[in-house]
Amino acid sequence: MILDSKGEFSDAQDLTNVATSATVNSTNVVDLGSATPGDIAHGEPVYLVITVPVAFTSAGAPTIQFALVSDSTADLATSPTTHFLSPAFLKADLAAGTILVYQLPQEPPAYERYLGVQITHAVAALTAGTINAFITKDPVRWTAHPDAI
Repeated sequence: MILDSKGEFSDAQDLTNVATSATVNSTNVVDLGSATPGDIAHGEPVYLVITVPVAFTSAGAPTIQFALVSDSTADLATSPTTHFLSPAFLKADLAAGTILVYQLPQEPPAYERYLGVQITHAVAALTAGTINAFITKDPVRWTAHPDAI
């Protein structure tokens, strides 16, 4: 599989400079090109993949949760529509090398123009941890490779 950079939300996004109990947007937000883009998968299953290149650490016991959202504004702050919400993970659940794959609902709420991932962590500040996040139609054959291959 070749990863389309337009479907990439986060590339080694560092989550350590975030206030405790905060929600942050993925580094990249995808512009779907219209106010009502319709079916982004064109009738095929689509998957959200989140990988953890650097494990999450903290002096406390934070929880980390991921949401795929769309909104009418690029900052995902107007009135985001949630298309997928992960369970809240403990830091021990997100060791380096963790790969999370979620099939998005076939009949999701209507997508708005801008699509991104929101990461919420609560309870304690993170002292280390990064994620990659992207959408793909083929998670089965997906393999991580170094950049520029």
